[in-house]
Amino acid sequence: MNPVLDGWRALRGAAMPGGLGIPWARKIHGHWQYGLLTGAEHANPAGVVHGGVIMAFADHALSFLAWEAADRAPCTTIQLNTHFLDAIQPGAFIELRGEVTRRTRGLVFVRGVIGVRKAETIGDAAAVDGIWRVLSTR
Repeated sequence: MNPVLDGWRALRGAAMPGGLGIPWARKIHGHWQYGLLTGAEHANPAGVVHGGVIMAFADHALSFLAWEAADRAPCTTIQLNTHFLDAIQPGAFIELRGEVTRRTRGLVFVRGVIGVRKAETIGDAAAVDGIWRVLSTR
């Protein structure tokens, strides 16, 4: 799969920690989407993408949404909930479609769905939501 052909761009300056990979981004109808190309190195002993990789990707991608909602002020995750809906096979390009549901002076509430593209449709693999603290800049 070549994400560039679908309008994605690599966020090389925002690599995921622990060598998990480079996130991808694209804006569709005014909404940001984030992606990650998985590989064999992301698999657990059962041969599917490890839940920790999915959670790390969700945290990273939802953080981008929180950061934008906080006018690009630094943010930190204070809660992240993950509901696994389906297994993901290594080699899949996973996509997070998310939204900010609420913004206060010090908190950003975000939710999203992680899916896997299968032909022309996207199958949901995880539902995520969380709360980010907006850090004060000094």
